[in-house]
Amino acid sequence: MKQTSLRKHLIYFAFVSPALLLFTLIIVFPFFRAILFSFQDWDGISSNIEWAGWDNYITLFHDKAFLKSFLFTLKYVAVGTILVNIAGFFLAFALNFALKSKNILRTVYFMPHVIGPLIIGFIWQFIFTQVFPNLADLTGWGIFEKSWLAMPNYAFWALIIVNVWYTAGYLMVIYIAALQGVSPDLLEAAEIDGANSWQRLWFMVLPLVRPAITICLFLAITNGFKVFDLNFALTKGGPFGSTESLALQIYQDAFSNNQYTLASTKAIVFFVVLASITLIQVFVMKRKEVEM
Repeated sequence: MKQTSLRKHLIYFAFVSPALLLFTLIIVFPFFRAILFSFQDWDGISSNIEWAGWDNYITLFHDKAFLKSFLFTLKYVAVGTILVNIAGFFLAFALNFALKSKNILRTVYFMPHVIGPLIIGFIWQFIFTQVFPNLADLTGWGIFEKSWLAMPNYAFWALIIVNVWYTAGYLMVIYIAALQGVSPDLLEAAEIDGANSWQRLWFMVLPLVRPAITICLFLAITNGFKVFDLNFALTKGGPFGSTESLALQIYQDAFSNNQYTLASTKAIVFFVVLASITLIQVFVMKRKEVEM
């Protein structure tokens, strides 16, 4: 029995060890190295590394560019999370009915998520700069005459529109799986008792799919905070740094401005904020979930 148990453990370890090794080298080691870098002064190039203590953290909270980027990221996450989940849920709700074309429509709405966000950013950059002026000529609508990527408020909403278009289909799949688990008998019984469509949705469907809402909120929040490819390809943080996300700013500080240790400090603060928000969100939502 001991030999059999030992053999099973060795087999498990043989399968897990490559992934565990890669995870340690790519995630764990750089994370702890970044913590050490945040207390040092180094440009990422020279061999001279000096100890800085808490200076990077003190500098960070007096950095207006960091605070501006932080506030933009919070705004982007808040607005994007709400709109992406609303769009994803109602797409799932609409495509959960017995439509002949529902499988085709599900594929069409999910398709954007298959494309890389960097490519998506360049595609939508072409749409905003080349297609919108042509639409303005055809329709005469003033909204298409605006230079969306050159005006701060419009650039923000351009990012939100692309984010919703790109992510809603992915969340739709999760919501569809949850909606298919809702018993039709419960909804039929509620209808017999006099509940209208809105009451059945609000008081029965939404509480029963709350586990899926928890997952989708978590995914939307984490993806919103980590936005980089889309931000880089579409606006590059412009105009005038008004749409620069934290992830993009960390990248530029480390690899463009040679402020490697300051970028590490921002990354650590970024991790703490993201971990805190997502843990609170999951804890609060888990307490409200209903056993199906």
